[in-house]
Amino acid sequence: MDLQRATPPPRPVVATYSPNYRLCPMSVPRIGIWIIGARGGVSVTTLVGLSALRRGVIPETGLVSSLADFAHLPLAEWDQFVVGGHEIRSTSLLAEAERLHRESRVIEASVLGASRTFLSQTDANIRPGVLWNVGSTIRQLADGAIPDESLARSAVDRIQRDLKEFQQREGLDKVVVVNLASTEALLDPTLWPETWSQAEQMLEEPNCSLPASSLYAIGALELGMPYINFTPSLGATPLGIDELAKKKNICHAGRDAKTGETLLKSVLAPMFAARNLEVMSWVGHNIFGNLDGKVLSDPENKASKVKSKDQLLERILGYPPQSLVSIEHIGSLGDWKTAWDHVHFRGFLQTPMTLQLTWQGCDSLLAAPLVLDLVRFVLVAQERGETGALGALGSFFKSPLGTDQHGFADQTRVLLKWSRGPE
Repeated sequence: MDLQRATPPPRPVVATYSPNYRLCPMSVPRIGIWIIGARGGVSVTTLVGLSALRRGVIPETGLVSSLADFAHLPLAEWDQFVVGGHEIRSTSLLAEAERLHRESRVIEASVLGASRTFLSQTDANIRPGVLWNVGSTIRQLADGAIPDESLARSAVDRIQRDLKEFQQREGLDKVVVVNLASTEALLDPTLWPETWSQAEQMLEEPNCSLPASSLYAIGALELGMPYINFTPSLGATPLGIDELAKKKNICHAGRDAKTGETLLKSVLAPMFAARNLEVMSWVGHNIFGNLDGKVLSDPENKASKVKSKDQLLERILGYPPQSLVSIEHIGSLGDWKTAWDHVHFRGFLQTPMTLQLTWQGCDSLLAAPLVLDLVRFVLVAQERGETGALGALGSFFKSPLGTDQHGFADQTRVLLKWSRGPE
């Protein structure tokens, strides 16, 4: 699986940067990234990073797509992207970036200063989000004039009007929709639509059980726009929505980005399995202080995240060890996250042993480069004509769609094979 770190060659000049970040000449494809939860921490750090990458003031550290193994792919350049999105809060991108700089020491002052114009202009492309079945905790975050539709189909129609207006106004060749919004509460799997016709019917019912993340997915896929679900929310997970993607000859990827503790589990659990060491229990305790952590203080929202983090062990080991995953909001930590793991396992002669580890990192900065990676890889998949869930991108997710692989090394081998194209 040997991944090679790229030494980036001088980047070709593909466009002239102008104050309103339009590209010249117009022959260079313009690509839209439409972000759900556009003013959240992950989105803001992604945008600050994108602005810095466009100017060449930061290296491409943390970007999987910048590894030498993927240099042969026709990956989009940073200058080609234009960003818009949906948001339920009335803050601004610049205010959120300044807060991350001030309170969490996430963004350096020089990088923040260089991104101010880009953030302010991107704010002009942000529209009011959707609150359909998001739950009371997320609804309480909404402080702007957010429309409350009487039908889910009406919400989808509004999403699509915003997407089409964005594409037309900016003259975009393609648009990729990325869900970075707060985690929704779990939806009973018996309510998931198994066919697209069933999903269509649900959209016309006043009590439609689909959450906002699924309405965004439907809105994007119906327009032929790829959808990426970076969150544990339902999104395009139901078979009926995957069927829509295939009908429209479009792809989607998800679910729940793997950036920290679960990433370590996906690396370490295969080691225990390969050495025939019995994992008796695996306990993980997570503390962090950002908005995501605040939303996850609600037990219903937390259940979605815990399930996504906890299911991986049984799938890798082949049996369910006793496990516990806790997530607690500690406001003083800001965007910094600490995870402690305690693994109790049994070795030869039935002797119990212990592995303990600590993971500390900036939650948004671990996630932000993966957003850009996924957009670039999904665009390659779209160009190849791949449809439905992109299992080859499973290494990026805790609950990957379209694959049964959960060990990180196996997932990475699949990604490398996919990058080489059909055999």
